Amino acid sequence: MLLAQLSDEELAEVRERAAHVNEVLTGFRSGSDELAEPGEPRPQYAATVPKLQRYEAKAIELGVSVRTIKRWVRAFLTDREAGLVRGGPERRSGDMGGLGRADPRWVEMALEILAEHGKDSKPTRGKVIRSVGPRLEARHGEGEVKLPGRATAYRWLQELERRLPTFRLSTKRNRDIAARPPGAYGKLRPTRPGEYLLMDTTRLDVFAMDPITMKWVQAELTVAMDWYDRCVTGLRVTPVSTSSIDVAAVMFQTFRPRPAGKDWPAHAVWPDHGIPRTVFVERKALEPGEEEPEKAKKHGVASPALVPETIVVDHGKPYISEHITSVCQRLGLSIQPARLRTGRDKGPLERFFKTVREGVLEVLPGYKGPDLFSRGERPEDQAFFFLHELEAIIREWVACVYHLRPHRGLVDAHVPGLNLSPAAMFEHGIARAGYIEVPRDPALGFEFLKTEWKPTHHYGVEIRKCRYNGPGLGGYRGETSEYTGPKAKGLWPVQVDPDNINYIYFRRPDTRRWHTLQWEHTPAQKFPISQRHGTRLRRADGTSCPAELLDRDWLHAQYVDRHRSFKDIGQELGVTPGTVARWARHHHIPRQSNRHLSRPALGIEYIPAVLQPALNNNYQLRRLRTFFQIAGYRSLGDACAALGLSSHSVTNHLARLEEDMGGPLLVRTQRSRPMEPTALGHQVLDAARPLSDQLGVPTTAVPAKPIPPSRRGRPRTTAAAATRLAHLPALLRPAAGSYGGRLRLRRFLEAVQYPNLAAFARAEGLDPSTVTLQISRLERDFDGRLLDRGGPGHAMRLTGLGKRVVAAAQPYRDQLGDLHGPRHRPKPPQQLTDDLT
Repeated sequence: MLLAQLSDEELAEVRERAAHVNEVLTGFRSGSDELAEPGEPRPQYAATVPKLQRYEAKAIELGVSVRTIKRWVRAFLTDREAGLVRGGPERRSGDMGGLGRADPRWVEMALEILAEHGKDSKPTRGKVIRSVGPRLEARHGEGEVKLPGRATAYRWLQELERRLPTFRLSTKRNRDIAARPPGAYGKLRPTRPGEYLLMDTTRLDVFAMDPITMKWVQAELTVAMDWYDRCVTGLRVTPVSTSSIDVAAVMFQTFRPRPAGKDWPAHAVWPDHGIPRTVFVERKALEPGEEEPEKAKKHGVASPALVPETIVVDHGKPYISEHITSVCQRLGLSIQPARLRTGRDKGPLERFFKTVREGVLEVLPGYKGPDLFSRGERPEDQAFFFLHELEAIIREWVACVYHLRPHRGLVDAHVPGLNLSPAAMFEHGIARAGYIEVPRDPALGFEFLKTEWKPTHHYGVEIRKCRYNGPGLGGYRGETSEYTGPKAKGLWPVQVDPDNINYIYFRRPDTRRWHTLQWEHTPAQKFPISQRHGTRLRRADGTSCPAELLDRDWLHAQYVDRHRSFKDIGQELGVTPGTVARWARHHHIPRQSNRHLSRPALGIEYIPAVLQPALNNNYQLRRLRTFFQIAGYRSLGDACAALGLSSHSVTNHLARLEEDMGGPLLVRTQRSRPMEPTALGHQVLDAARPLSDQLGVPTTAVPAKPIPPSRRGRPRTTAAAATRLAHLPALLRPAAGSYGGRLRLRRFLEAVQYPNLAAFARAEGLDPSTVTLQISRLERDFDGRLLDRGGPGHAMRLTGLGKRVVAAAQPYRDQLGDLHGPRHRPKPPQQLTDDLT
């Protein structure tokens, strides 16, 4: 090894020196009389000449001292040619590595000090060197161990750094290296797919956006991977932290894979379980006929279906919870806990997390880097994708890239050098181990839910003070459970989904069929409600009720759309008006200007049927009064000028009243034709005229007042503009009824010209989160999605509703106002492309 490190010149020098030593010892440069050169042995090196004289002759010949010749001879006799290397094995230079002639006692003490800093903060080399001397004196006595010089001590510490890292790496990495086992490494060796399933959770190095609060959140990724073929069989992205139901959902994906994406390539789609890729059947049996186009949809799943035998997990609370252990017990799965602080027990999965970060996360907006020193200035402001969109991006990347790319860790010992991808390795395992039999029970998903033991009452089952009932409890209400065990005690098992507390599930012992029990407040909910947001409210009588009674969509519909007061809503739910007001602020619902939103006290015994939709609250009464006042004028402009009203307010009142009444009330001014009521408008006027005193309609016209100019100098909407806005299609009225809605609609029309919202925000100098919030509010106004946001390499696309909105709004683009004012104009898309290139 020592001679192999030498250059050609150094090796020639060593060989020449060895020839001189052989001549001194034997008289021959080769060391043998059989390979004697011409003239050998020379007289001064003959065997009859004393050895000391031969040393002196060679010293005179080479111009060195006799002591040097003796040292060469001694080194040659000990280590042959290796001993003649400059420095030699006993006097190695620092450039060649090793500790040279370091005293073993000094080395032992230095290693002892380095080991003491394994759990402490990182020391400096100077501190370690200064600590070695006093300890050696205390242990061996003063002057017993010779201390090296400063440069030599630093060189020796550099060599000891390879044995026990202390100075170069981070302290966490040093502790992991110090915890390595001293013996040979061992590991579990899977022999077939499904034998070992690795599961772990990591915090993603990218910020995502919560679709409810529209704020950035920290996301976590939970993954299940088959150890044999490295196929990712399940994954889930969750906000903030991972719970046991998330782990159970990932396990369920292993048995029932998620459907493949609609636009995924064919080679990334796995066949449905039970349909191998290599089986060929008659074409007509698979292709639907022309009369059945709905059956022509592409089938397939995102990952292979497996039945794991053992799951390898760490000691995180979600993985060792009672929920997961009970699921594994019901399904007959073994749990293999990894060793504490031993990441190599799940090495393939830990490496997958790094591959995800380097392969897909670092190109996404909101990427924050693997550590604090790699983070940008404000990466959370760039959070663009919602949680479900981020999960879809990772799932598509796994199917289209990860499963099809060869891995260095996937090898077949019988075919060295064969490159295998996870998909190819799965097929290889199926060919070796045989077909995988996955349970066919359509109700298998209920086994992965959390089990709670509760009694049955005449009103149903009560969990977290929420009552559930359904026809499935017939015959078991108030009965004692027939189940036995430490938790049964006469109680009945029900399956609970923490992600949707609207329903629980009960299995009847007689039929073994599952039945759904519904929460009594579920009809008032539009969406599933998660248990993790189950903050408690306080009723008026001091008892508590679930916060899901006031979810945002329901509260927004009652308070804003139906114009009900906090008092009315609180009386219905049994909470105080202050509690409803606090939750409105919590859900960012703007406070309405009118404080009295309950039904108006008109003192009318009988309200005509045609007026009932317009008299549910004071807002509608105000709009009816506005219509009653402007109906007799020639145009909206004349009415606004005579009554001293804003044309924007009049147009908005009229549009909202027509929406409540279910049809137009006025025919707008057209050329020389004056404005006049429609047939429905005449019915409303005829019904309201006898009730003018109760409705508060003035009998005399209000004197005309000049319209005050805007404080900011922005021209007010004219009567002609109000008339044009009144002609907007019905599709645009939910968003065009206010200035903010028109601004969001105009911004949407500008944004659809760009590949994604981030490019539009950069071009306009806007905050991406602001643009995303405005588009989301516009989608809320239209009650549907307008854009399908594109992932990496995909541009966003208009949905069917978005295409209809764009087509309807383009002719009225100039009436929606200017977003930027005279000092700032948006760049055209072509100029933006040139700037980016």
